[in-house]
Amino acid sequence: MAPGSVGKVAIALMALSCVIFVAQAAVIPVGDAGWTFGVEDDWARGKQPFAVGDVLVFQYAAGAHNVVQVDQNGFSGCKAGAGAQVHSSGNDRITLNRRGKFFFICSFPGHCSDGMRIAVTVN
Repeated sequence: MAPGSVGKVAIALMALSCVIFVAQAAVIPVGDAGWTFGVEDDWARGKQPFAVGDVLVFQYAAGAHNVVQVDQNGFSGCKAGAGAQVHSSGNDRITLNRRGKFFFICSFPGHCSDGMRIAVTVN
């Protein structure tokens, strides 16, 4: 090797060993049996912590349910606000794009109050 090459190789190897690995986003199916009644009961607790970039997948029979992202008041009161985006494909993928709390409900009458709602915290 040419003089100085060993030093350059050593520096390159040290730089490679210091590379920070970025965690890949997780794809997380919502509910053990899909997006359905009772999913609120303890589902998210076993999945914490969520990270920015994680994708929640809501699977359900299209036409039987939907998914609406709401604020905390909408979550507590089971009401979607005016202009809320309604997902209704039956295979909805929602990316958690920031830190903080996210709230989701099914806005079909009675579904949210029967446990079709979740709250997740992104760290």
